[in-house]
Amino acid sequence: MTRIIKKYPNRRLYDTETSTYITLAEIKQFVLEYQDFQVQDARSGEDLTRSILLQIILEEESGGVPMFSGDMLANVIRYYGHSMQGLMGNYLERSIHAFHEAQQKFQDSAKKLAVGDYPKFGPEAWQQLLNSQGPGLQTMLGDYLEKSASSVVGMQEELRKQAMQLFSIPLGGGPGAAQSAPVPPKATSRAKSSARKKAGKVKKTAARASPGKAEE
Repeated sequence: MTRIIKKYPNRRLYDTETSTYITLAEIKQFVLEYQDFQVQDARSGEDLTRSILLQIILEEESGGVPMFSGDMLANVIRYYGHSMQGLMGNYLERSIHAFHEAQQKFQDSAKKLAVGDYPKFGPEAWQQLLNSQGPGLQTMLGDYLEKSASSVVGMQEELRKQAMQLFSIPLGGGPGAAQSAPVPPKATSRAKSSARKKAGKVKKTAARASPGKAEE
């Protein structure tokens, strides 16, 4: 069942499940624990979950180890209102999903390894190792997203070049529009053959019309 969080005009967040006021830090914990929740405006019932998540991201980026560089954020902003905004959003979402799945598989393998081949190196030790790699994983994810964004930019540039090549062909009224279009080789040979046949018919008709000239 979805956990409902009410947001009041004074910016306070009310957890309807526990009947207590909570903080952004607690909502962040819901995210980390994969709890299904929704933040609603206390008056209108409008879904405010996205804005709350963005607020959490802003706080995380402002302190500690930021995940996104200034250039990365600037590139994202440039795509708002752009014709490829949807493509950019889908690409980033799929990239993050793929990275998240790879991390989950790594953690599952680490747990199996701790229980199986190296029983003395228990789960607590593995968890401590993963926690110590937190900043490194954040940096790696940031680099991965920047490369993904760069790939989209490169793809966009390639599409732009192809479009320019496609529409650079004169469609009428441009330079060279008055020139006749080249005739394919097969069409040229057919035209010559047709001309020869017509010339032969003209000669035969002339010969029948004036027999004396034909005998000369």
